[in-house]
Amino acid sequence: MIQIAVCDDNIDELSNMAQLIGQYQAIRHLDCEYAIFANGFDLISTIEKGKRFDIYCLDIMMPGFSGIEVAKEIRTHDKTAPILFFTSSPEFALESYSVKAINYVLKPVSKEKLFITLDEVLEQIQAEKKQDVLVVKSSEGLQKILLSNLTFVEVIGRNVLYYLRSGKVIECTESFSTVCNTLQQYSYFIKPHRSYLANMQYVDTIQPNKITLQTLASIPIAQGKAREAKQRYLDYQMEGE
Repeated sequence: MIQIAVCDDNIDELSNMAQLIGQYQAIRHLDCEYAIFANGFDLISTIEKGKRFDIYCLDIMMPGFSGIEVAKEIRTHDKTAPILFFTSSPEFALESYSVKAINYVLKPVSKEKLFITLDEVLEQIQAEKKQDVLVVKSSEGLQKILLSNLTFVEVIGRNVLYYLRSGKVIECTESFSTVCNTLQQYSYFIKPHRSYLANMQYVDTIQPNKITLQTLASIPIAQGKAREAKQRYLDYQMEGE
């Protein structure tokens, strides 16, 4: 079920958005729920209590707590959920990109504008769901990791580090055994060492004591595990043929 949050201090606009989303839900036969908020403080309070939404629809020009400020606060909890801005003024378009807003729609919001925009957002959400995704909780909030972008994972003490193809490293405090159980369900992850998981999609060479990835990172192989690592990699390559 898709969860949508709508935040606007103008009651008439808020009512209009609620009606349009209701029409969209009926016409598209969409399994969704929406919640309306007359100010950003109520929305953020709800998020801080643990509620999450798949899509955020925010008015920018709100007194006291602008839509941009609300979006920045949302991003401390959720790095990836689509944020849509609806406003009568185009002057904040550039600033909206700083919070990775997916779209910017000028008011008055018509049925045609909203339907096209929601179609695009839902298409993106569905595309992401078709890919293998891991959701982790870091100090920066919830983050989605496409497993196709994850090169390897390392545990140092109580911290689990996720190394991405881009060079970014996401650090979380969680159980490494749980991470291993989750990722080893996928045939392309291997555990050559008690402190590492490697994505075999990125393997360049396997030597007796280490695996070198295409990113040039080196992962140690535990003593006596080299033969197993090579066999797992050969099996993985055969699966892809």
